[in-house]
Amino acid sequence: MVWGKNVGISCGKREKRTNILYRGVSVVALTVTFGFGLSPNFAEAQNYRFNRVQVEGNQRIQSSTIVAYTGIERGKTVSAGKLNDAYQNIIDSGVFESVDLVPKGNTLVIKVTEFPTINKINFEGNRRIKDENLSGIIESSPRRVFDPAVAERDAAAIAEAYGVQGRLASRVTPRIIRRSDNRVDLVFEISEGDTTEVERVSFLGNQVYSDRRLRRVLETKQAGFLRAFINKDTLIEDRVEFDKQILRDFYLSRGYVDFRVNSANAEVTRERDAVFLVVDVTEGQQFSFGDITVTSEVSEADADVFRQALKSKPGVIYSPTIVETEIERMETLALRLGIDFLRIEPRVTRNDRDLTLDLDYVLTRGPRVFVERIDIEGNTTTLDRVIRQKFRTVEGDPFNPREIRRTAERIRALGFFSEADVDVREGSSPSLVVVDVDVEEQPTGSLSLGGSYSIDSGLGLSIGLTENNFLGRGQRLSFAIATATEEDEYVLGFVEPHLLGRDLRFSLDLGVAESDSSFSQYDTKRAFVTPALTFNLSESTALQLSYSWQSSEMIARADVSDTSIVPTNVYASASPTVVNEISQGERSSSIVGFKYTYDSRLIGLDPNAGFLFEFGADYAGLGGDNEYVKTTTKFVAQKMVFNEEVTLRATLETGALHWLGSNNSRSLDRFILSPSIMRGFEPGGIGPRDQSAYPGGSTGSYDDFLGGNLFAVARFDAEFPLGLPEELGLRGGVFYDIGNLWGLNDVDTSGSSNIVGRDGSFRHVVGFSLLWTTGLGPLRFNFSKALRKEDFDKEQSFDLTLQARF
Repeated sequence: MVWGKNVGISCGKREKRTNILYRGVSVVALTVTFGFGLSPNFAEAQNYRFNRVQVEGNQRIQSSTIVAYTGIERGKTVSAGKLNDAYQNIIDSGVFESVDLVPKGNTLVIKVTEFPTINKINFEGNRRIKDENLSGIIESSPRRVFDPAVAERDAAAIAEAYGVQGRLASRVTPRIIRRSDNRVDLVFEISEGDTTEVERVSFLGNQVYSDRRLRRVLETKQAGFLRAFINKDTLIEDRVEFDKQILRDFYLSRGYVDFRVNSANAEVTRERDAVFLVVDVTEGQQFSFGDITVTSEVSEADADVFRQALKSKPGVIYSPTIVETEIERMETLALRLGIDFLRIEPRVTRNDRDLTLDLDYVLTRGPRVFVERIDIEGNTTTLDRVIRQKFRTVEGDPFNPREIRRTAERIRALGFFSEADVDVREGSSPSLVVVDVDVEEQPTGSLSLGGSYSIDSGLGLSIGLTENNFLGRGQRLSFAIATATEEDEYVLGFVEPHLLGRDLRFSLDLGVAESDSSFSQYDTKRAFVTPALTFNLSESTALQLSYSWQSSEMIARADVSDTSIVPTNVYASASPTVVNEISQGERSSSIVGFKYTYDSRLIGLDPNAGFLFEFGADYAGLGGDNEYVKTTTKFVAQKMVFNEEVTLRATLETGALHWLGSNNSRSLDRFILSPSIMRGFEPGGIGPRDQSAYPGGSTGSYDDFLGGNLFAVARFDAEFPLGLPEELGLRGGVFYDIGNLWGLNDVDTSGSSNIVGRDGSFRHVVGFSLLWTTGLGPLRFNFSKALRKEDFDKEQSFDLTLQARF
């Protein structure tokens, strides 16, 4: 790939500005002075003897120093070749603009013109990169000797900085302005140019995966009509090189072990304002695991024991990630068994006939090398212990190169450092090593602004302040404000990822929320404090233990407790059941709970499929006004088919509330299904409702949703491309939802209540989705139709959600 960057030194003149001189001019001057117009043989044979050396033109450099550069001794015979060497030595000192050597009898006259010193450095024409940033990437500096070669390198470095931003047409011209006392001002005239956009990304040689699928893998994106909001459609050399590695990882993780990127060429469009990026690849054949065996060359390591720890099976698509995970699993087992310095060497046998790779994990004894110490440098803000927490190795432990590499990845994943290098060097003896960690801090605080829209809560704005490395302790402190047409929420969050120095995550959330929903006949207020502890049970399972104190209240919008009011508007139309719930006033709950999570994607055996299982239970009753047990279950399975063009997803969610207290539950305490759980209906659109008649003989009846104690919902989705240009970011989807919300055994029904839907029934909904990935965030349009519903349900045939962060 050819990347063009323009660095020019103009020969044109401007007011008091001159082009930078080249040393080549001085070479011509030397040739004329020696009279090399004569025959070369005569010039080479000519010898000189100088009794005196005279230096002219020097101002800062002493004459004796210049004479020392020549290496010529007085009174000794000097050849023409020696004079040439003397000239070159003076030039190579880097402080002279021109040099002339003039023999005058027995006197050698050295005429020099010193390079000026730099008075100051200016940048002109730069808007995208600030002066202080440009000053940090150039070698030239004030009060140093001006060197044209250095100025040229500086201009190239500036052009390179603009090239990283995708401005490959940038041009940098260094000029000098002469000042008194042999000083100059160095000026870099910068023409930034426009960004070079990627008009289209195409592939050659790909048979298995389409261009559309491979473009989704790359960081470089095609320019779309929202190009003003994104910058990933800019051609950047480093990003293209990164994309090559991403492509290799993508194919290798899917068993294409012979995959290679032959080239990635950027072809400029006719208008020269964009490029076509063409990536030539060779896919090769897909390989699967063949025979998987374990061989032990260490007496205390039983091969059968280590074989039982393996998760991969023959027939599974080969992936280097699976091999690395298996090695890590066996090394962990070795440490548990007390076997030190055990190394696992994967030996692969290729079977081209059946496209399998036999894998033999050989257990060998590694060198007896220990970690002498771990040195950490560069962390001006982050405490040493934050970095050391990412090490599974401490001083005195056996040295494991693989574990050190994984540690480096964990340190980089923190996001606290712009650079994080982990190197190993020999310690005080050959059997000891020192691990050097060199990091460079970067800002870890952020201010986020976001917008959202949904049918549930209307248009909203969110503002978030987050510090991910609070006081350099690796802790996360955040404050978020989310305001919508019908909801307001304020949350303060704190996270300690390593409580007491252990792999134990502590979180604390404090918040208040208010709602003014048009779907209910009351407002709500809620305050909560929720501390929680989360820890891993295995490589794919986690457990969270939590405590929560909550205070909530249902607030009437009018004097709905007065049944003599004729409900002529929505603010005075609360049903008797809701009026009873409002009359309970503020209620508090003291809740302890847990949530168990199993995520098969963490094992990584199949990059195209996985499932997530969550089960949680809360008990309220350790103080507070409410006493109940509440359980929820969620199961999600996903698989990508048709060469990963189509995504299939199935989701099952259930919940159960068992009320134990002597008081009655409220709508706030029960389950209420939103469109995010059950599509095709309004928030609270299905489930038990109070449809009692209006009081005082008025015509009509109430219609308030009450929630339910039990729910079960199954969602089935398929997402697929629409065949439209990919830069539009549009994909299609179809879905089928089936769900039910029922159960109302602990409600206060005093008065003339007419509650429907207690027993519930399963509703069926089908629909079509349009998914639009924009530069501001993902948009989802759902168009649905209820195939089966109850007469009192509130159907919602269209739903739009937007979540944007910028």
